[in-house]
Amino acid sequence: MNSPYPPYEPYDRGMLDTGDGNRIYWDVSGNPDGKPAVNLHGGPGAGGGASPISTWDPERYRVIRFDQRNCGRSTPHAADPAADMSLNTTEHLLSDMELLREHLDVDRWLVKGGSWGATLALAYAQRHPERVTEMILISMMTSRRSELDWLYRGAGRFAPEAWQRFRDGVPVADREGDLLSAYARLMENPDPEVRSKAAADWMAWEDTVLTVEQDGTATDHGNRASATQQAFVRICAHYFSNAAWLEEGVLIQEAGRLAGIPGVIIQGRQDLGCPPITAWELAQAWPDARLVIVEDAGHTGSSTMQAEIRKAIEQFAGRN
Repeated sequence: MNSPYPPYEPYDRGMLDTGDGNRIYWDVSGNPDGKPAVNLHGGPGAGGGASPISTWDPERYRVIRFDQRNCGRSTPHAADPAADMSLNTTEHLLSDMELLREHLDVDRWLVKGGSWGATLALAYAQRHPERVTEMILISMMTSRRSELDWLYRGAGRFAPEAWQRFRDGVPVADREGDLLSAYARLMENPDPEVRSKAAADWMAWEDTVLTVEQDGTATDHGNRASATQQAFVRICAHYFSNAAWLEEGVLIQEAGRLAGIPGVIIQGRQDLGCPPITAWELAQAWPDARLVIVEDAGHTGSSTMQAEIRKAIEQFAGRN
């Protein structure tokens, strides 16, 4: 289903100095006087993308995007081994969001995120509920260890041959242990060939999980440039081997902090990587949220899912 709005480019952009050597790329599109909305990309490490915006009404919204630390157009880039990953944690990203909000003179904003972006959106809203007008969460994950274990181990039951290749990408001594930590160590290896192979192996597994879905493609991750792949995997493995530095289950346990914030949770029934159970559990704990299960969608979405996202955006456009 095509967007009702023609694609439009940002009217403002810049690099936000975080004060610790990181610089965060941001841009703003739409109406400078419109309703502020921040769009959080996934991964972590996927980058916000450079494509023009077309999902949001350019007359009613002021749409803010940024590339999270060390990916996309933010610097230093995680493909550079010298980039200090100790300065890239969930806490750092939450601080960056507040710094950006203040820099752009935004009092409150709608927060939208998908997959990892939904984790970050929830963490931000629970930390700063007074700054959030509404939330739109897509392909829900909260980065619990149980969710990550499913994505990088349990889902292998659907593609055992591909999962074995993913497992065999780490040293023999690590194959029965913590694969995420093993990949994180590989991505810090001084040998660029080791890092490149580890990134390719990880991306191959990510693509396999998508390919099992109805509309998944086998090259969604693997066709990215090598530096982009390495940054994605280095950041992903760094975050997920630490369960995003979040207490297990805290984002659902603390959903009461979202009281009074309306939200829409849009979830594909066929999402293998982020199964609907997490979206359902969150909806049970957050009375102000509306859960939409899209029967024909997996993690990569569908035309029906895109229509539901646009419906949610339109629903909130007139709220202050």
